Amino acid sequence: MTETFDSEKAAASAWFRQLRDDIVSRFEAIEAQHEIDAPCGTFTVTPTQRTAEDGSDAGGGLMSVMRGGRVFEKVGVNVSTVFGTLGARAQEAMAARKGIPGMRDDPRFWAAGISLVAHMQNPHCPAVHMNTRMFWTPHAWWFGGGSDLNPCIEYAEDTAQFHGVLNSYCAPHGADIYPRYKAWADEYFYIPHRKRARGVGGIFYDDHCTGDWEKDFALTQDVGRAFLPAYAPLVEARLNQPWGEAERDAQLIHRGLYAEYNLLYDRGTKFGLETGHDPDAVLMSLPPLAKWT
Repeated sequence: MTETFDSEKAAASAWFRQLRDDIVSRFEAIEAQHEIDAPCGTFTVTPTQRTAEDGSDAGGGLMSVMRGGRVFEKVGVNVSTVFGTLGARAQEAMAARKGIPGMRDDPRFWAAGISLVAHMQNPHCPAVHMNTRMFWTPHAWWFGGGSDLNPCIEYAEDTAQFHGVLNSYCAPHGADIYPRYKAWADEYFYIPHRKRARGVGGIFYDDHCTGDWEKDFALTQDVGRAFLPAYAPLVEARLNQPWGEAERDAQLIHRGLYAEYNLLYDRGTKFGLETGHDPDAVLMSLPPLAKWT
């Protein structure tokens, strides 16, 4: 049995909220600095609520979404802290995937995290996904998350910049962290029915628990800190790049690929819907427009 971890839970929840605030602030600054004849986008912030099966409060968070901006066609930055008991389906999935003994006898859980997806106006600006989270049960605790780049038009230098920053932030935590979690991302963000990756990768990890909570939390914080220096310069460098109908068509087709992955394979999407979280917040990651050939 793990401890109640109250102080650790509070620290993790506060960190995800701070990271959310930093990212929202930087994205709004990028949006405001883009000098084109179009309205400047801002985030609409909506509280979210998770309701337990018996109708009681089971936590919630904030859904922050910008739509139709100058730079961001749709971007969402969500944070949540939820708790309660896992339903039968979630219990079975957790016990099967993680091998946690006693889950059916004591299915209590607590989870907090941040989840971000950005879909861009300019097809030369890559879409991106990032999330980090902490999960606790009476039987175990762990961290998970990562970030990955999803360009519809690939540029080798953008891929190198993104991966290089992730590597530099992972390096202080061990020489094996970046290559191991890069390989995990390559496997996780693969779309079997299309026989291809959904983007150019990044890092992904789950079930990260060395037994040293402070050490593992520090890694997760650095994964979050790496996001803006890895991604924001790519947007700023390409937001004025000319594009036309062909590039937009490629973007919409790639978004269809992204939607297929998120609806069929993404663990976070499945977990959020299975545990009764706000479906609008869970499905925030879906693009505003997509196309299939």
